[in-house]
Amino acid sequence: MEGLEAIFRWMHVFVGIIWIGHLYFFNWVNGPFTAKLDPPTRKAVVPELMPRALYWFRWGAAYTWITGVLLLLLVYYHGQQALAAGAEWSAGAIIMIAVTFLAVFAYDMLWNSGLAGNVRAGVIVSFVLLSIVVALFVHFAHFSYRGTLIHTGALFGTTMAFNVWFRIWPSQQKIIRAVKNGEPPDAGIVKLAGLRSRHNTYMSLPLLWGMIGQHTTYFAGGNLGIPSNYFWLFWLVLIAISWHIVFQCYKKAGKVQGF
Repeated sequence: MEGLEAIFRWMHVFVGIIWIGHLYFFNWVNGPFTAKLDPPTRKAVVPELMPRALYWFRWGAAYTWITGVLLLLLVYYHGQQALAAGAEWSAGAIIMIAVTFLAVFAYDMLWNSGLAGNVRAGVIVSFVLLSIVVALFVHFAHFSYRGTLIHTGALFGTTMAFNVWFRIWPSQQKIIRAVKNGEPPDAGIVKLAGLRSRHNTYMSLPLLWGMIGQHTTYFAGGNLGIPSNYFWLFWLVLIAISWHIVFQCYKKAGKVQGF
C-alpha cells in the first residue's frame, strides 16, 4: 500500500503540473497575447497552437482527477485518515462524500442561471454555499482536519475537471473552428469558456493548499488562537485570500508586455 501511495502521489503531482501549468498559461499568458493578434495572424496561430495545448490540458485534468481519487481511496478511506480521532463512519460522512462529488452539478446550475451575469452575486452565493459544505464536513460528517481539506480539494478538483471536459473543451473546439474559417466565434461560447476557465484558476490555489497543507497540523487548531473545532473558519479565510491572490495575478497579467 505504501508503494502504491508513492506511485499514485508521484503521478498525481506530474499530471497536475501539466494541467495547472496549462491553466495558468491560458489565463495569464495566452489570453492577453492572442487579444493583441490581428485577424490573419490569429487565424494562422490559434488553430495550430490551441489544439496542441488543449490536448495536454484536458488529459492532464483527467489523469489528475483519476489519480487524486485513487489517493483519496487509498490514504483517506483505506488508511482511515478521513475521520477525526474517535469518530466512526456514519450516514453523515457518506452523505458528505456524495456531496463532494455531486456538488459540481449544483455549481453548474448556479452558473448557468441568471447569476452568471452578476459575477459579484455569483461569487457571494458560491462562497456561502461552500462555507456551509465545509462546516458540514466538520460538524456533520466529523471529518478530520486533513479529511476536511482533502474533501474540499476533491470538490474543487471534480468541479474543475468537469469544467475542462464538458464546458471549456467543447467550447474551444467551436472557437478554434470559427477562427480557422475566418469567422467570429459565438460570443456566448467565448464567454462560457472564459468564465469557466477563470473559475478553474481561482479554485486551483485553494486546491493546492488542500493537497499540501494537509501534511501539517499547524493550522488545525491550537495555534494563532484557532480553536480545534473551528479550524474550518481559518480554511475559509485562506480560500478567500487565495482568490484575492489569483485576482492580483490576473491584474498583473494584463500589464506584462512583450518586447
